[in-house]
Amino acid sequence: MLHCPRTIALTIVCSGVFLATGLNAALAADPTGDWKVADGVANIRVAQCSGNMWGVVAWEKTPGGKDNNNPDVAKQSRPTLGMPILIDMKKKPGVDAWEGQVYNAKDGQLYSSTIKPVGTDQLEIQGCVLGFLCGGETWTRVGPPIPSSPANSMAKGAPKGPAGAPPKTAAPAAPKTTGAVNPAPAPKAAPAQKQAAGQPGQPADIGDICLLPDIARFAH
Repeated sequence: MLHCPRTIALTIVCSGVFLATGLNAALAADPTGDWKVADGVANIRVAQCSGNMWGVVAWEKTPGGKDNNNPDVAKQSRPTLGMPILIDMKKKPGVDAWEGQVYNAKDGQLYSSTIKPVGTDQLEIQGCVLGFLCGGETWTRVGPPIPSSPANSMAKGAPKGPAGAPPKTAAPAAPKTTGAVNPAPAPKAAPAQKQAAGQPGQPADIGDICLLPDIARFAH
């Protein structure tokens, strides 16, 4: 009977452990996907748009919310569904964290913020006012990471389509309503972008968030 040398078997085992560890580490450091906020009133969809992370409201426990507390009167009537919450967050050198701004719809204010994945199913949000009075919360993953797409990984002028899907022919432009989600039926999105079923009063999917007007005008 033939036996594999112990050194070869050990190498195979170690290689498998190394590969699994590497994959888990990559997943743990990925902040994209859908996340439920700490009080459970909304899900935030995070995706990479032109190299930086953005997050928008992808689901609301109580449908039909408005940005009532925005100091800009013109924005107080905009829907909170599809509204940017994490704004232009850039990768911090040498660590699995991204920093930028977070919009707090409860008081209509922007705060300096850092997001940091913890394991594979938690995202820590830390926000500060002028560098002090810092506070934060932890979000829980409810959707898998979102693969990069032509719309959210390339510069202006690149073909646009749902995340994870191949480039498609041009589709009708989204309405120019700031922060609003197109109510018309959208192209079918990749599984990673789909909203969980069984949420009454909500669209099945808000689509590729990088195409929303409030993000596209900054990210492209």
